Amino acid sequence: MNLKQLEFAIALAEEGHFTRAAQRCNVVQSALSHQIARLEEELGARLFERRPRRVVTTPAGEALLREARQVVETTRRIPAQVAAVAGEVRGCLTVGAISSLDLFDIVELLAAFHRRFPQIDIGLRQEHSDLLLEEVRKGSIDLAFVGVATSKPLPGVEKRLLVEEELVAVLPPGHPLADRARLRLEELQDLPLVDFPAGSSARQQTDEAFAALGLAHRVSFEISHLLLLERLARGGLAVGLAPASSAATFVGLPRIPVADAPKRRVYAIWSSHPTPATRELLAELDTLLAAGQAGA
Repeated sequence: MNLKQLEFAIALAEEGHFTRAAQRCNVVQSALSHQIARLEEELGARLFERRPRRVVTTPAGEALLREARQVVETTRRIPAQVAAVAGEVRGCLTVGAISSLDLFDIVELLAAFHRRFPQIDIGLRQEHSDLLLEEVRKGSIDLAFVGVATSKPLPGVEKRLLVEEELVAVLPPGHPLADRARLRLEELQDLPLVDFPAGSSARQQTDEAFAALGLAHRVSFEISHLLLLERLARGGLAVGLAPASSAATFVGLPRIPVADAPKRRVYAIWSSHPTPATRELLAELDTLLAAGQAGA
């Protein structure tokens, strides 16, 4: 067994197709297939089930992948860890963030980090919280900023709570409820709502809040970015529930507190074995947040 075989197995599991996995690994398909077969022979177990249109990981394959990802990620980090002993921070840093991250300017954070460490190759991915959590667990993302319901656990990662905030109602201009000081979810249940897709962590917050009160609600518009929530509300098409920090940026739109609205927590999450670059970014985050608090 060697590192290249483990990388091939990870690629095949994630791509679900020999051709795409080979392209990702920059090898011909026959070479990848041969190495996977050798790995299965050496381990004495079938790691992948070959179906007509897709390759599916077997239970034995899942067991391999759990260890393989750790081995590959640890190997990737060795040069940076060794360099850090000599006082040099280098390598790659991949950051993830949700679209509704308004506690600080993530571009400002990354720019400040780049000025300190121009030799580090920085990447940014904007995704929903569930995917970011999984990518941090797998080691594909070094540090991510996620927003989750207060009831949602975050197993398998290190975390730092940045803020807990309520969701507020964002209404179209001139809406009949716009002059209210406070609303209840019951008053929103029959209105056309805009929300994130069903099954997402963000949607789970609102679904659970309505369900806890025995209320049905109608999501007419499913979105992947809060900017579309703002535009739909501004166009008079829907009412949305948005984090208070994000809603504060929607100039000219009524933003009304909701008595029984859900809350969300925003965390920074990272691996239990962070790279030197990740540790330095966390320090940069502390500096940025402290400066923001001092200027508030």
